[in-house]
Amino acid sequence: MIDNFLLLVQNPSFALDVVLNGLLAGAIFALAAYGMSLIWGVLNIVNIVQGELVVLGGFIVFVAMGQGVPAYLALPLASAVMFALGWALYYTVIFRVVDKDLFISTLATFGLSIVIQQLMNTVFGSDVRSIDTGLGSFYMLDGAVTIAWIKVIAFVLALASGGLLWLFLRHARMGQAIRATAQNPRAAHILGVNTDRIYAMTYGLNGALCGAAGGLVVMAWNIQPYIGLPYTVRSFMIVVVAGLGNVGGVIVAGLSLGALENVAGFVLGAEYQIAFVFALMVLILVWRNWRAARRRAYLS
Repeated sequence: MIDNFLLLVQNPSFALDVVLNGLLAGAIFALAAYGMSLIWGVLNIVNIVQGELVVLGGFIVFVAMGQGVPAYLALPLASAVMFALGWALYYTVIFRVVDKDLFISTLATFGLSIVIQQLMNTVFGSDVRSIDTGLGSFYMLDGAVTIAWIKVIAFVLALASGGLLWLFLRHARMGQAIRATAQNPRAAHILGVNTDRIYAMTYGLNGALCGAAGGLVVMAWNIQPYIGLPYTVRSFMIVVVAGLGNVGGVIVAGLSLGALENVAGFVLGAEYQIAFVFALMVLILVWRNWRAARRRAYLS
């Protein structure tokens, strides 16, 4: 571990390679976190099934490209299918727990995650899957820094999706209705907003974002049915740090998490990378609780 740390310190170009690749990964984490931020802010649900939706989107892209569909069509296809699935999940399960205690909704989405895991394992198998896009890589600093083109494309698409989501929420009529419902669902309903439809639209939009994120994951790395939980934890951490409804904060937090995780994976070893993510989540929750306690003590 110490040798790896010294290698980063003594070789700035190598450290740059690790950090840049982490930042590019963080953009995809942010793309998945956009949806969790929406779900948490509008429906007041911590969506434990988030990671499984990401993985399912990856499998859809994997199957579509295996049938000859080009990547630039497979990603929108996955988003469309996952939007429909999100809409269906809302009207079959989620609508029953929207007004319930947070613990009940957490259990419901946890149950959904197990069901989707098992269905993916049954339909697609337990093998690790990835897609070779054939785009190759480019090099900087005389080959010391290697960046895969698909990661750059994923980075651009993730940032563009964040910008489009912000514009949608700010200027589109449906986006304004989503914001109004998030602020005060009862008042929005009194003013004529169909809050049930808004909830379904929000959950469907989350599914579309997860579909796009999963498609980028399978092209940049790999997927398998039981790898969803780390993406749920990453999304949760990003939203906790950024705050609900803060699209810009989600981007910054996602990029930061990607860089930290990649550095930690190199220093501690790849086998401890996920453990670092879970440990970081615990630290963030303790930090937020400490801040909240200080705020309550100050106000009292």
